[in-house]
Amino acid sequence: MLSLCGDPYPSRELNEHLLARRREPVVWSEPALRPEWLSAEAEARYIEQGFLVVPDVLSADEIAELNAAMATLRDELTSSDSALVLREPGSDDMLSFLDLPSASPLFARLARHPKLLAFARYVLGSEVYLHQSRLNYRAADTQEEFYWHSDFETWHTEDGMPAMRALSCSVLLTDNLAEHAPKLLIPGSHKTYVGCVDPASCPVTEDEAAHESHTMGQPSPEILSLLTHQAGDVTSATGLAGSVVFFDSNIQHRSADEPSEHSRANAFLVYNSVDNMLGEPANGLAPRPEHLAHRDNVDVLAPLD
Repeated sequence: MLSLCGDPYPSRELNEHLLARRREPVVWSEPALRPEWLSAEAEARYIEQGFLVVPDVLSADEIAELNAAMATLRDELTSSDSALVLREPGSDDMLSFLDLPSASPLFARLARHPKLLAFARYVLGSEVYLHQSRLNYRAADTQEEFYWHSDFETWHTEDGMPAMRALSCSVLLTDNLAEHAPKLLIPGSHKTYVGCVDPASCPVTEDEAAHESHTMGQPSPEILSLLTHQAGDVTSATGLAGSVVFFDSNIQHRSADEPSEHSRANAFLVYNSVDNMLGEPANGLAPRPEHLAHRDNVDVLAPLD
């Protein structure tokens, strides 16, 4: 199938789930260009596991400013019908706000934070721009419905992103500890691409439904079991407010199953290489709007003065 369609990473127009070996490096730059604050050991962990938690990237004062800006946005947008606002299922509460720099100069500056840009430029081996950004807020005692997935599968299929030359960073605006139901990841899963079956193309059994195996872009329970077995276990990327979780575009991740009595929030920024600009989406899909995937208004990011 790979040779017939010419796409090394097909998905959704498949009769069965597909596993393909990653074709791109995880880090594109030579070690001599590594930022001084990034150790060789930390880089090796990122390459092997597909994610890295860096503590104390932002100061307490910076986090306080960002949280104040977040509170203002939530107050202003709670009653908005903007397409940029995503809400909790069955609720008017804001879950995410898309295209952060357009809403707040402070978050626009965050996207140009020297450490964030240094890591992105080093890992991707080029200048970078924001492919996507959003503010994520999970209120206490609520249930997020984000299942296991690889972001790259979505970006490649729905946005036409050619290669695994993008990375995400989650700037923790609040503590994300075990009691906050943090995001879950499968270490090492970034080394394997999973092409998925369109859930509309096959019947759903009760067992499959119970395992949420037919959500669009989600691997089957069997593949998730295989990836988890290879990893040894699922892990959570925990950290205190001010920490940053960098993670590869192809790592499998999801929200924790259980609700928490604590709220949590993060700013989610996706950096893409300028040498990995979006092409045509797969399977005849129409391009998604700019607030989900920048393709027409691309600004190469320069660090703060």
